[in-house]
Amino acid sequence: MSNPERLDALTSRFRELRRTGDRGLREQLIQAHLPLVRALARRFANRGEPVEDLISTGTVALINAVDRFDPEKGTRFSTFATPTILGELKRYFRDKSWAMKVPRRMQELNRAANHAREQLVQRLGRSPSYLEIASELGCDEEQVIEAMESGRGYDLVSFEGLGPTDDGPTHDGPGEEDEHLLNVVRRVEVAQAMESILDERERRIIAAYYFDEMSQTDIATREGISQMHVSRLLGRAKSKLRRYLQS
Repeated sequence: MSNPERLDALTSRFRELRRTGDRGLREQLIQAHLPLVRALARRFANRGEPVEDLISTGTVALINAVDRFDPEKGTRFSTFATPTILGELKRYFRDKSWAMKVPRRMQELNRAANHAREQLVQRLGRSPSYLEIASELGCDEEQVIEAMESGRGYDLVSFEGLGPTDDGPTHDGPGEEDEHLLNVVRRVEVAQAMESILDERERRIIAAYYFDEMSQTDIATREGISQMHVSRLLGRAKSKLRRYLQS
C-alpha cells in the first residue's frame, strides 16, 4: 500500500471511530501506534528511568491523542500525536525536577501552556507562537515564555542530525516499526522550533537548504542576496534552533 493510500485508510479509520465510538477500533488504533511511543520513549532511555515506565507514560499520552484527534482538521495523526507524547514524557521528567523550586504558579502556567499548545497544534495544523498560546490562555506573552522556558531542561533532538541526507520517505500510520519513524519525529520537532523562534526569511532559508536541498548559491539567487549572506543567515538560524532544541 502506498503512503497516500495508508494515510487515506488511517483517516477513514479515525472518522469511523469518531462516528461510532467503537472500542475495538480504538484499541486497534492505539496498538498500531505503539511503535511511535516506543521510538520516542527510547530517546529518553539514558536519563536514569526504566524504559518500561517511559513507554507506559507515552502510552497514556497516545491514548489521549487517539481520543482527541479530529481527522477533519487536516492534520496527520503522527503530527498531532508526537508533540502530545513528547510533552507527556517531558512532564514525567519535569515533575521529578521541580526541586529547582520553580514557583507553583509557574508550574501551573507551564502545564496550562503546554496543554494549550497541544490544542492549538491540532486546530492550526502547525506549532503555535508564544503569542497565540498567551491569547488562548488570556494572559501575557512574557508570562507564557517564562513559564514554558522554566520547564525546558532536556535535550530532545540534535538539529545537526537533519540535513540534505536525511530524506527518506516517511509514513504516517499504523503498522510495524518504521525505519524512518525517527525522521518523522525529528522533522516535527524542528518544524515546531522553526515556527516558534525563526523569522520568515530564516524559515525560508532553512527549509530551502535542509528540506528542499537547494544550494546556498541557488538560495542567494532566489533571495536576492549574496551567498556569504546566506551562509551567515544559515549559521545564525542553526544556532537559534540548536539552543531552542537543547534548552
